Amino acid sequence: MRGVLCAFLMLWPGLLAAQSRSVLPSELSLEVVVEPTAHTPLAREMVLITIKGIYRRHITRETLEQPPLEGFNWTQLGDDLWRDERLDGAQVKTFTRRMAVFPNEAGEIEIGAFAHVLTLTDERDEWFEHRVFSEPLVITVDPAPEGRDWWFPVTSLKISDQWSNAPDQLVPGEGVLRVVRIEALGVTPEMIPPMPVLTSPSAMIFAHPDKRFVELSPRGPVSFAFWRWTIRPGNDTSAIVEPLSLDYFDTVNRVDRNVTISAQRVAYGTVVPEGPVAEAMPVVLVEAQLPGWPFLVLGGLVCVTGVVLGLRGWRMTGVQAAHRFTLLDPLARQMKRAARVGDLAGLRRTAQLILNREGASQPRRQLLRHFDEAVFGRKQSLPALREFTRKFLKAS
Repeated sequence: MRGVLCAFLMLWPGLLAAQSRSVLPSELSLEVVVEPTAHTPLAREMVLITIKGIYRRHITRETLEQPPLEGFNWTQLGDDLWRDERLDGAQVKTFTRRMAVFPNEAGEIEIGAFAHVLTLTDERDEWFEHRVFSEPLVITVDPAPEGRDWWFPVTSLKISDQWSNAPDQLVPGEGVLRVVRIEALGVTPEMIPPMPVLTSPSAMIFAHPDKRFVELSPRGPVSFAFWRWTIRPGNDTSAIVEPLSLDYFDTVNRVDRNVTISAQRVAYGTVVPEGPVAEAMPVVLVEAQLPGWPFLVLGGLVCVTGVVLGLRGWRMTGVQAAHRFTLLDPLARQMKRAARVGDLAGLRRTAQLILNREGASQPRRQLLRHFDEAVFGRKQSLPALREFTRKFLKAS
C-alpha cells in the first residue's frame, strides 16, 4: 500500500500539469514534412507532404486550418489519421494528414504555416482553446521543359486498348466501340491530356465524351480517363484506323517516354484482307476425244433427271422471286418497321442485308453513304427515316 501511495504522489505533479491551462511546448507539436527525393521537382510535378502532430494532452475537439497554398494546386490524400503510440516510453496521440501539392511554376515557393486548433481541458475540467502552428517551409522548383503540346509528368502510367468485339470480324452494318483506358499515378484528372482526334482515311468515327475520375492513395492521386469512339467501315468493306500516340515524363527515372497504339484494321467478317495474288495454275492442253455410246446413255439420264428436278423446284423458285416485291419481301417489311419505330441500327443492318442479297447498286450506295454521314458524322443530324427507306427500296 505504501508503494502505491508513493507512486501516486510521484505522478500527481504530472497529472496536475497535464490538466492545467499552461501548455508546455513539449506537450504539443506540429510539423510539415516534404517527402525526400533525389531530384528537384519540376513545375506541375507532384510533391508529397505530410502534416504530423504529436500531442501529450487530452484533446476534446480539433480542427486543422490550412494556409492558402498560393502557387500550388493540391489534393488531400484520404482522411486524417489519429493513433495512440508510445514515444520515449510515454503514451502519446499522433495526428497525420497526407497531401499532394503541384507547384504551378518554377522558383522558391513557400508553404505557409498550418494551424491545429485544439480544445483542451484544465485542472477544473473546463474546456479551453489552444492553437499549435507548424513552421513555414520553402520548396525549390525547376521549370518544366518548353516546346511541348502538353506537359504530362507522372509517377507511373498504364494504358489499355479495348474493343467491344473483334474489330475485323464485324457483322455487316454494325459498328464497334473502342475504349482507351488511361491510369496515371501522380496527377489529377484535368492534368491528363485531352482526348485525341482518331482519324481514318475511310472509316466513320463517332467520338463520345471522355470520362475522368480520381482515386486517392497514400502514394498520390490515381487518375483515370476513358477515351471512347464508335467506328464503322465507311466503304462497306474495311478501313484502317490510324495509330494513337501519347507523350509523358517519367518522374521516377527522369526521362521522356512515348506510348504508341498501333494502327487497327476494322472490317466486316466476310472481307478477305488484301494480299499477294496467287499465281495462275498452268494450263495443260490435251487432245479432245469424243465419248462413246455408253457416255451418250449416261448423258441422257442426267438430262432427264435435271428436267424432273427443275420442275419440282419451280414452286419454290417462284416464292423466292416474289420476295423481290416490296409487299412480299420480309427484309423490306423489316426495314419499314425499323424506320417507323426509329431503330437506326436495325434500319442500317437491314439495308446492308438487302445490298448483300441483291448487289450494291450505285443509287443505293449513295443513299447509304448519305445516311451514314448524317448519323455518324460530326453534325449528327437525324435523317428522315421513312423517306430514306422509300427511296432505298425503290432504287435498283
